[in-house]
Amino acid sequence: MTLFAAWEDLPIRIATGGFILNSGLEKLSADRERAETLHGFASGAYPALGSIPPEQFAKALAVTEVGLGAALLLPIVPSRLAGAGLAAFAGGLLGLYLRTPGMRQEGSLRPTEQGIPLAKDVWMVGAGLSLLAADRRRTRHKRKEKEKG
Repeated sequence: MTLFAAWEDLPIRIATGGFILNSGLEKLSADRERAETLHGFASGAYPALGSIPPEQFAKALAVTEVGLGAALLLPIVPSRLAGAGLAAFAGGLLGLYLRTPGMRQEGSLRPTEQGIPLAKDVWMVGAGLSLLAADRRRTRHKRKEKEKG
């Protein structure tokens, strides 16, 4: 694992990191109504979240997004770690899409009009997995070069 992100990873890290950081910063100042909306939506898909108070949930979600966004934007965070965090977070968002009634067309993965805002998060899963795959490829290449040298 390298100490700094590879230059070729920076465009995808900046795009996703900026998007997620902004989302988290907006949620940091969520009022009670917004917190309840976020919590209700998430706990509908993930019932275990129902026991967490809405304001606490919204704050935790905001802090998670700010942290992930910062990790993606800071090149000192290895791409493997940033990519794993991004893929896991976006996977949770896709879980909302898959588990929430009315988000998908009947018998299909295709989104309804209401499901498009969640279905579009698939790009973040792809970005996270791409960061992981690129890091793995670079690591293997370096290992092979060492063996040759």
